[in-house]
Amino acid sequence: MTQKIKELVRKSVEGFRNRKILVIGDVMIDEYIWGTVSRISPEAPVPVVVVEKDSKIPGGATNVVNNLADLGTSVFVCGVIGQDNSGKFIKNYLKKKKVNVEGLIEEAGRPTSRKTRIVAHQQQVVRVDREKARPIKPETIKKIISFVKEKIRQMDAVILSDYGKGVVVPPVIENVIKTARQYSKIITVDPKIEHFFLYKGVNLITPNHNEVSQALGKKILSQDDIYVAGKAIMKKLQLKSLLITQSKDGMTVFQKGKAPRHIPTHALEVYDVTGAGDTVISTATAALASGLDIEESAVLSNFAAGIVVGEVGTTTISAKKLIQAVKDE
Repeated sequence: MTQKIKELVRKSVEGFRNRKILVIGDVMIDEYIWGTVSRISPEAPVPVVVVEKDSKIPGGATNVVNNLADLGTSVFVCGVIGQDNSGKFIKNYLKKKKVNVEGLIEEAGRPTSRKTRIVAHQQQVVRVDREKARPIKPETIKKIISFVKEKIRQMDAVILSDYGKGVVVPPVIENVIKTARQYSKIITVDPKIEHFFLYKGVNLITPNHNEVSQALGKKILSQDDIYVAGKAIMKKLQLKSLLITQSKDGMTVFQKGKAPRHIPTHALEVYDVTGAGDTVISTATAALASGLDIEESAVLSNFAAGIVVGEVGTTTISAKKLIQAVKDE
């Protein structure tokens, strides 16, 4: 990486604090139970985990929010929580990070989604999901659309973080894209397969290679397959840009009118890819909002992802860590 690009990246990262970004999506908690295993249960052929500690952090769309807050941007969140302690935890946690939580809507009868992972010796043993992954109510959809219309003028960018839990439904997608385009705002998407082809004309989508394979109904076995698949998606969705993440193999960036570019991973070790996609979409969006082009934004998000996959559990990237990672390169 040239000194000129390093300096551009540094200035852009420092400029994150002047950006306002709205995140819309599936709010949840990532809970971890950490322990050790020394024997197999006599009741069944399963490991016995002796618990040493537990922890929890906002996950899903709120992990995107958390990443953006740690990068220094001004963040607004819009999503659905339950009338429960988990919903209160998310609100209080994000308030402490100075996130605008006015868009968190309580829906009666719908619990706040919670994923519990049991981890022993740095390995995930099992995951337990407590949620009702069903479409949100019509009145909740109206509240989300109203909130977006009220706040859109202030925003530099909008992120749709779709975890397939029922918040990012077609009416929300249609109205958010329409409103963002009306006011010429950057709109980026971390998609799920159910709504993959509803994101026509957005600035950027960031699917992983498995989601691309499912969307096109084709196996991806090589980098050439990635190039072919990416070009097909670019054409079908009329995208400005596309970033396909490939776990330990890095990522490939596509943009209209240019040849695709593969970017190898910067991770020294890949321990846990949980939340890596959230880090990519948040960093890339903040970079685009700060004036970087898509290739520069992809390189920056690749650095960020390389840091978080080297840690176990849902984690975030700070502006300081990101600048240091680029300097070290």
